[in-house]
Amino acid sequence: MAAIGQEHVSNKGDDIGPSHEVDTHHVQPKGTFDSDSSGNGKFGHGAPEYVGQDAHQSHVLEDEQKSKGKWFSYVKTKQFWLVLLLGQVLSICITSTNTLTTLLNIQGNSIPAFQTFFNYVLLNMIYTTYTIYKYGFKGWCKLIWKDGWRFFILAFMDVEGNYFVVLAYRYTTILSAQLINFWAIVVVVIISLIFLKVRYHITQYAGIILCIGGMGILFGSDHITGNNAFPAANQLKGDLFALLGATFYGLSNVLEEFLVSKRPMYEVIGQLAFWAMFINGVQAGIFDRASFASAVWNAKVGGYLTGYTLILTLFYSLAPLMFRLSSAAFFNISLLTGNFWGVAIGVKVFHYHIHWMYPIAFVLIIIGHIFYFCRQSMLAEANKPWLGEEQEGGVAGIGTARRRVERPHAIV
Repeated sequence: MAAIGQEHVSNKGDDIGPSHEVDTHHVQPKGTFDSDSSGNGKFGHGAPEYVGQDAHQSHVLEDEQKSKGKWFSYVKTKQFWLVLLLGQVLSICITSTNTLTTLLNIQGNSIPAFQTFFNYVLLNMIYTTYTIYKYGFKGWCKLIWKDGWRFFILAFMDVEGNYFVVLAYRYTTILSAQLINFWAIVVVVIISLIFLKVRYHITQYAGIILCIGGMGILFGSDHITGNNAFPAANQLKGDLFALLGATFYGLSNVLEEFLVSKRPMYEVIGQLAFWAMFINGVQAGIFDRASFASAVWNAKVGGYLTGYTLILTLFYSLAPLMFRLSSAAFFNISLLTGNFWGVAIGVKVFHYHIHWMYPIAFVLIIIGHIFYFCRQSMLAEANKPWLGEEQEGGVAGIGTARRRVERPHAIV
């Protein structure tokens, strides 16, 4: 949500909008911070305002109420197919980074913390720079002073998730690491139930089970064909690292979903990258010194690191949109097709052969995705329960239900 510094007029809370110098004493991006607040510690001090279009708002909310409990209301919308496509793009991104991590290990280069450092640097250059442009340096400093601790927690969990998952590939197989990532789904569902008061429909649980069943077929196929059967240096140790990484991933996913529902995406990504850059840098300096001494540096390693950084940056840029349009739970089940895409990539990279069970498993996972949303209303999971009945507690940015209420004809 941006603020326009001319005559202290604020826009409607979009993530992207014109902005000049911001007078932080009079105008703040809605849902971020309030210099005149009583300091009650709540996100988005002061209720965000709806701007006009009351008739459209009531029309959208009426349709939302009428569509609740009806079969396939959401599946028939453009937003569903956008969410489905976005989930597969993210799945391909994460599979590509896993493949590049494996290639780096094959080259004798396993530096878990250092490997992701450049991703945070690049994200920081893009999104922190843009945040400073939108708020001004003074406003950005106030943001850090007031709410920096929230983003520090998010950054810490994200860094540790990346660190332990990448570290796991040093000791265990890709198959084991991906299998344990199911735990991230369990963490997301439990945390969302307890802290965000999310209530899942029985069809959503059924959709998750269908997706897990499809993933089971993929694992069975991998066992038959020997795909992903790289030797494990210490499988127990690697599996424990993967389990810990999946736990951090689940926690960070839920917190990021909460934050991007209330704050502009560029602010959340920028703050995540800002704090993660320091946390990751310190961690690399402490734990990766021995790995640096034995690391292999050549043109291939440089290419793999560059590809890893660019793909991961794209992943971090798109993930918040998925959290807004759907949820942390659907985000994680979308990534379950990663094993299919991994073998598809491996056909070229590792000379795999696609087993006949793979297309069946992929279709079953996609059916699970559809089943997950088959009893959702028109706004589906974009309608966050912690933001109020009319989403008045959230930001009106791209992908949010509030934006859809204000702009009924917007696709996202």
